This record gives sequence, structure tokens and C-alpha cells, in this order.
Amino acid sequence: MKLRKVTAAAAAALVLSLTATACGGDDSDDAGSGGGDKIKIGIKYDQPGLGLKEPGGSFSGFDVDVATYVAKELGYEPNRIEWVETKSADRENALARGDVDFIAATYSITDERKEKVDFAGPYLLAHQDLLVKADSDIAEGTDLNGKKLCSVTGSTSAQNVKDEIAPKAQLKEYGTYSECIAGLQSGAVDAVTTDDSILAGFAAQDQYKGQFKLAGLKLSNENYGIGVKKGDTETVNKINDALEKMVGDNAWETAVKDNFGPADYKNEPAPKIGNIVQ
Repeated sequence: MKLRKVTAAAAAALVLSLTATACGGDDSDDAGSGGGDKIKIGIKYDQPGLGLKEPGGSFSGFDVDVATYVAKELGYEPNRIEWVETKSADRENALARGDVDFIAATYSITDERKEKVDFAGPYLLAHQDLLVKADSDIAEGTDLNGKKLCSVTGSTSAQNVKDEIAPKAQLKEYGTYSECIAGLQSGAVDAVTTDDSILAGFAAQDQYKGQFKLAGLKLSNENYGIGVKKGDTETVNKINDALEKMVGDNAWETAVKDNFGPADYKNEPAPKIGNIVQ
């Protein structure tokens, strides 16, 4: 009988333990309410001025500042943010898998992407441009015919140039923009194309100052949005509210000056939040 009583007590303790876990132990993130322990935000790690992992492990850039502001409005202080590197080719999959709660990673809103994810924003209007060596004779898009043009896997920038401007351009796809910039520096490619905001960030880095120049072409309009898992309208609306507040209290303008000012980047005014266009 004594043995049976001990066994029953142990079983009861186990049941109580399981019950307590079920009632209060769900640590899953809830981006819309701030109820989880942490929020996971997808950013780039290799884009100066936008999303950069610093040598000491901290993060900087305009996307980082915007995401930090939004997270706080959702109920998450900076120490509760988990930054997740999200490369261009994996952004849709990262949201679908639940690897991140939202993505702020120079994520241009397009009709094709809207079929797979939902967007809040836009929060920045950039323009596709070219980065070339300071002594390059490339001055317009058609000059790229016969030249080697670099962009990253998963980006639409280089293909747009080939389709619409320079059909004889030789496309080179690398995994990151840092690799493209290194290729430009070494002469492996003749130009790098992506958004002017990204290119300006690289051109302003100390190790590259004076080596490169922006061609100054506005080849497209790139409306940056915050990517959210398809169907999560509630989170989209809350992020839009946060972005509107950021613009209204001048935190948006401050973030632009802090991150793009050193590169003398001529940014567009804040776009209308909630106006999702291609």
C-alpha cells in the first residue's frame, strides 16, 4: 500500500506540472500583442545605412531603426528583439515558415510578392540606380550593353535592367551585396545595380570612399514595405499605425538623417502609409 501511495502522489504531481505548463507556459511569439517573450525581426546583415551587423554584434541602419520603433509600438522593448538575418532569396519562405514575425529588409513591394506575403507601409521610396567605379564611363542604362552587371540572387533589379534597358548586359548574381561591391572593386563586374539607398550606404563606407559613384539614374520606384505572413491583417494594421506615428513625431526624419546623411543621400519624402503600390 505504501508503494502505491507514493506512485499515486508522483502521478498527481506530474498531472499538476503538465496542467501548469498548458495554462501559462506558451512562449510562442505574438507580434500583434507583445505577449511573447521576444519578437523575431528579419533584416539584412550586410547593408550599411540600412541593415548592418556591426563587428561588436550590435545592429545599425534605417531598417533597424524603423523595425525597432515598430516593435516598441507592438509592445517589445529593444532588449526583446531577436534580429534574424534574412537574405533576399529567402524572405517569403522565412515568413511562411514562421522564422520571423515580420521583415524590414529593403523589401520592395511588388504584385508578385503580394501573392505570397502581406505588406505594411510603404515606409521609404527608393529608386533603382547603378554604382560604378569613380572613373567609369557608364553614365546611362544603355551603356551596360556588353558590360557585367551584378545584383544579388532573388532581387529583380538586374533582370529589370536587362529586360527593359540593356538586353546585352551580362548578369552576375552573387549571394550578398557585399560580394557585388567586392566584385566591382576588383573589376570582376562593371556595375552593381540595386536601390540607390543601398548603394549610397556602401559608397559612404570608409574603405570605399572615393572609389565609387552613383550614376544618378532613377530606373524604377522601389517602395519598401514591412513583410508579414500572408493573411495576418491585424499585424499589418498595427504596423501601419506604428509607421504613421513614426512619421508624425519626426522619428522617421531623424532616422533618415542619421543613416543616410553621411552619404549625402537625397531621399524622397515619407510615402503615404497604407498606400500599397508597386
